[in-house]
Amino acid sequence: MAMNQNREKEISEIVRNIYKDMEGGKTIDGLTVANSPDKDEVRELVNALFRIVFPGYFRDRSVSTYSPEYTLAVTIEDCFCRLHKQVTLALTLFVKKGTMDDESREEEGYRLCKRFFERIPAVRELIESDLIAAFDGDPAAACMEEIILAYPGLMAITVYRIAHELHKLHVPVLPRLMTEYAHSETGIDIHPGAEIGRHFFIDHGTGIVVGETSIIGNNVKIYQGVTIGALSTRGGQKLSGKKRHPTICDNVTIYANASILGGETVIGENTVIGGNTFITRSIDANTRVSMKNLEMEYRTAGERHAEEISQGNEWYYII
Repeated sequence: MAMNQNREKEISEIVRNIYKDMEGGKTIDGLTVANSPDKDEVRELVNALFRIVFPGYFRDRSVSTYSPEYTLAVTIEDCFCRLHKQVTLALTLFVKKGTMDDESREEEGYRLCKRFFERIPAVRELIESDLIAAFDGDPAAACMEEIILAYPGLMAITVYRIAHELHKLHVPVLPRLMTEYAHSETGIDIHPGAEIGRHFFIDHGTGIVVGETSIIGNNVKIYQGVTIGALSTRGGQKLSGKKRHPTICDNVTIYANASILGGETVIGENTVIGGNTFITRSIDANTRVSMKNLEMEYRTAGERHAEEISQGNEWYYII
């Protein structure tokens, strides 16, 4: 009994000390924030938006009606209300205090949600083009339904397309929460601020990074491990708003584990970037880029053998 009482006192003291520390005014102290965007709710919102983008593929099993139109109406209205709440919370937390009262934030949240939902048909048209690109570009795809249900690349692109629309409307934090949800599920990290054209195909996908100020054209294909990133972020917040990431023009293919870095780097149209390359300057259109003359070594019964792997004279050797 005495030991239990001592432990209770010790734990109570720990609680008091931690609570006291939380009153120290640190940014990570959230005790005074009564309302803020909810990460779990944002994830549920993404799932609900998938039911709108891909009707029938991601159904809400709790809703059963004989009318598909009525089912979709219920889904859209519910999603609109939930997004409206999260946008309003984001405005409450991230818009400078004193610039909006509660009623104005609620009205602005409604206006932003209305603008977003008006864009849904255009978003679905882009995602349809991405689906076609995936099917045309992957001989392992048995059918388009398989891609919708199983491919992490299309999931990440779809979440990006949704989040990008909110980003363009200057909705705080929610777009990033959405793409980070996709990142955690797929291993593909696409910043919602990136500009990506039609027919975008990600094959395999794990480890892909696309930075905030990247510009990617139409009919671009990228493979796992590709980084489209910044040369350096040492400048920190001084670099905010500046072009830090590359421009990838139309009809470019980027193979596995290539790194393309820098805001002034432009990859010209119809270019192929070979695997494991490291590029920090612009590449002309209609160019093929590869590592130069790799050597593979293997041993058999103690004997060393080596083979030179030549990529061919038609390649432009960046390294």
